Amino acid sequence: MSDRELTRTYEPNPVLRAVYRPFFDKIQVDEAWVAAVRDLAARGSVVYVLRNLNFIDFLALDYLTKRYGLPRIRFVNDLRLWILNPLGKGWLNALFPKPITAREELEDALSHGGSAALFLKRPPGVFDAVATGRTSNVRGRTEGDDLVRTLFGMQARAERPIFLVPQVFVWSRFPDTRGTEPFDFLLGPREWPSPARTIAQFFYNYRHVELKLGEPLDLKAFLAGANGLSETTRVRRLTYAVLRRLERERRSVIGPAEKAPERVRQEIVRNPRLRAVIDDLVDERNSRYALEIRAHEMLRELQATPERTTIKGLEVLFDRVFQRIYAGVEWEKSDIDRLRHAARDGTLVLLPSHKSHVDYLILSYVFNQQNLPLPLIAAGDNLNFFPVGGIFRRGGAFFIRRAFRGDRLYAAVVDAYVRRLLRDGYPIELFMEGGRSRTGKLLPPKFGLLSMVIDAALSVSERPTLFAPVSIGYEQVIEAKSYERELSGGEKAKEDAAGLLKSRDLLRHRYGRISMQVGQILTLQEISAELGIRLEGPLPPAKRRAIVTRLGNRVMDEINRVTAVTPGSLTALVLLTHRQRGLSHEDLLARAERVLGVLTRMGARTSPALRTETGALRRDSIREAVQMFADTELVRIHLPAQGADGRRSDGVAGPGAHYVVEEEKRLSLDTSKNAIIHFFVERALVALALLSSDDSTTDAVRERVRALSRLFKLEFRFRADQPFEAIFEDTRRSMAEALEIETRDGRYVPGPGHDGSSGRDWLELYASILVSFVEAYRIAARGLLALERGPLGEKELVKKTLALGNEMFLAGEIERREAVSKPTLRNALQAFAEQGFVLNRDNYLLAPDYAGPEAVRGIEAQIASYLPRGST
Repeated sequence: MSDRELTRTYEPNPVLRAVYRPFFDKIQVDEAWVAAVRDLAARGSVVYVLRNLNFIDFLALDYLTKRYGLPRIRFVNDLRLWILNPLGKGWLNALFPKPITAREELEDALSHGGSAALFLKRPPGVFDAVATGRTSNVRGRTEGDDLVRTLFGMQARAERPIFLVPQVFVWSRFPDTRGTEPFDFLLGPREWPSPARTIAQFFYNYRHVELKLGEPLDLKAFLAGANGLSETTRVRRLTYAVLRRLERERRSVIGPAEKAPERVRQEIVRNPRLRAVIDDLVDERNSRYALEIRAHEMLRELQATPERTTIKGLEVLFDRVFQRIYAGVEWEKSDIDRLRHAARDGTLVLLPSHKSHVDYLILSYVFNQQNLPLPLIAAGDNLNFFPVGGIFRRGGAFFIRRAFRGDRLYAAVVDAYVRRLLRDGYPIELFMEGGRSRTGKLLPPKFGLLSMVIDAALSVSERPTLFAPVSIGYEQVIEAKSYERELSGGEKAKEDAAGLLKSRDLLRHRYGRISMQVGQILTLQEISAELGIRLEGPLPPAKRRAIVTRLGNRVMDEINRVTAVTPGSLTALVLLTHRQRGLSHEDLLARAERVLGVLTRMGARTSPALRTETGALRRDSIREAVQMFADTELVRIHLPAQGADGRRSDGVAGPGAHYVVEEEKRLSLDTSKNAIIHFFVERALVALALLSSDDSTTDAVRERVRALSRLFKLEFRFRADQPFEAIFEDTRRSMAEALEIETRDGRYVPGPGHDGSSGRDWLELYASILVSFVEAYRIAARGLLALERGPLGEKELVKKTLALGNEMFLAGEIERREAVSKPTLRNALQAFAEQGFVLNRDNYLLAPDYAGPEAVRGIEAQIASYLPRGST
């Protein structure tokens, strides 16, 4: 072939370019795609491979390669546009045909440094769909086989590799359908859209159109591995390999294909495991037909039925509501990339923390923004009330009864449904804590539904299941007022539509930022390897329980590890751990900077809003957090120079202001503080052991820390990967390296300190973080005196103890109002049962060794001895 160029790049009509440019500019393009294509072009020739022939795809790809300065496209298949064909194949070529074959044009384009666009298939036409009756079964017709053979020949003669780069434009977020819709016959199905359908999809979904890059294929390496195969076989193998990569990228955005809900229910009821349970339950009172009807009704009550119009409406609503209530939702791109890779490789099980009803929306909101398949969300049936239940169901929620122990049929139905979701590849979101945490700390994991998911994952060996721990953090939860009431002893209000309408005043405030962080994504293979369990064949119950327990605890530890420190949580911690009546703005900033430094050295993640570009504390973020707490009446802003009562008339936080936390609001603020308390627990226990006793010998301090760890076993999550001695030594070493403590003559003493604070200052800060918990356990200990009159149920005992705690606070016997907290008192009673102080047999009663007021006062005295000397 001569050196004369036979091909040229496409130059669109100026009018056409002006029309499509504003729309193509909205297409989401990952910077990694640009970098990857540029790197491949530097090492060889690039051929963009697309699935089905569509001139809209070509125009968009041509525009984007020019926009990002990538190798220009100099060849494309015949787009079947006749006189409108690009690249010199239009009207002029129709009138004066050139004696040039497509093979020659492709070779010329690549040999002159250009790139090519190769469509592998031509979408089925109307007659193809009519002939089969089902557009979803029409695979598309062969289009690029001859050109693939040309590439084989070129690669055989060339030294430089040819890279096939799979590209797919995701024009629609909605999944494919099993079956035919009326418009499919005219516009083509979603998986094989005609240009008209593509344009319609773009206008409907323009905010989420995305160009996806599949895994590039090195043609030189492919041919080396296919040596000895016939050319036809190599063409088929290459085509299927590229199509698989293209489909995997498309599915990572749209998710699995949909089926009609009724069809899904019918298929689930035919599940062999469910059938076996039904057969076993057949007796004189329950016929097989009646049990099947009940199973169908249970599935109808349970099943999620995602509906595209509802999801689109929720997207618009959430955008407006989130912008009104919150200052933004923060996440890290690296976390999204890991989730995207996991969604591409297997089925995602998302395991988020649970602090608010807003949790149900966050992952769907972020996934929708980032073009990930929306998860199906396991929700309690308490949320299935009119009209919210129907909206949530069509948005992707499935509703599970809070308790179904003893109902074999319902358990089998849930199990079959979960297995079906995993087998089909739907991402699932479930909350391992069961209910919302009212305290800001993680609740102990509940393993029931997780156990079902793991059983299902073990049975679906053809597709890996990946478990993603997710921390969802709030600077302030919107349920703060209701949580405050519940923590103080009030009953939980039942969710209903009226309750939501009463929450309209929420729109008057902004509740700061929401932070979403993703921990290490776990697999059953990793967990079983840690336990030395081989995943071959049915697992004995003990081994299965071990896997469930280990995975559940690893998930909770990962959530704690990646929880981000936000301006709200840092500000709340500082405001609740000083002993002054008020704190000046300048002192607040100084303390926040010091605490942030400690958290940074611990490796804690932080909210982007908390830091400047240099990594320093962004001081305005603390001012904004105080203002947020003031706007929701948790903090009072004073300016001593203004007013008789010192209250600042404009209520604006900033230099010169002083901040006072209202005593009755400390419980609400405590929820924000507790979101990051786990970072300090080990250091706080050492500080309490040192500051609460004159005996600071190393052995005495270690034993006091051990005793505190046992006492607070149910209150905090302690590391399970090391014994107590190793964890204590790690903590001691870290505090010594930070100059917070020293060892002198076999004793631990405060060190010189760091960041402008002495070692004793740091110890007092750490200890103050846990003072409210020690005081709560002291209240619970005194509350045991109520058992002198006889056994009491937990509810009654906690009620009496709450009243006692309020009396102790008013009498000045305890310092922290937040110590009078129902969940903490419940944990204390359970801890007392584990320590043998009480027996819990339906009702609480004093253990024989502690039956008597003196013994009970001894328990209280022992707990009170852990308070820093000088505390009330």
